[in-house]
Amino acid sequence: MAQQLQIGSTANQNLAEQVKSLAQENDHLKEKLAFFQHLVSNNTKSGISVYQFSLKETEISGKYRYALTLIQSGERPNDFKGSLKFQVKLSQNGRSKLIPLVNKNSHRNFPVEFKFLHRLEESFIVPPDTSVENIQVEVFREGNNKAILTETVSPVL
Repeated sequence: MAQQLQIGSTANQNLAEQVKSLAQENDHLKEKLAFFQHLVSNNTKSGISVYQFSLKETEISGKYRYALTLIQSGERPNDFKGSLKFQVKLSQNGRSKLIPLVNKNSHRNFPVEFKFLHRLEESFIVPPDTSVENIQVEVFREGNNKAILTETVSPVL
């Protein structure tokens, strides 16, 4: 009798692990489906859209990591050429201020060129007595100084 209970318990554990694994796989497949639906949809005037944009504080205090995925949708798109500008809204001693982020060459513009998808993942550090309220990205087409797209996100806790 005890052996049957143990077998039943083990079978239930295995079943629970399989259900959990299938649920994770299902979530992953739903995410992929949403991505591809977003990729083939043609619902933006510029053809460029932000698929994902996130900001998280890392385990190192004051260090933040941001990730951005841009998608160009529509049939047979041409290469997108342009640039990105990032601004971080900081709060320090009760005051808010906007600070532009710079790329590795100390330029405010982050040049981009892609056909369908562009992913960027970077990090920045803020002083110890500072908190990050949000980060904003502006997307510019080459030769145009008016942003075709602007998106803002707050840090995920």
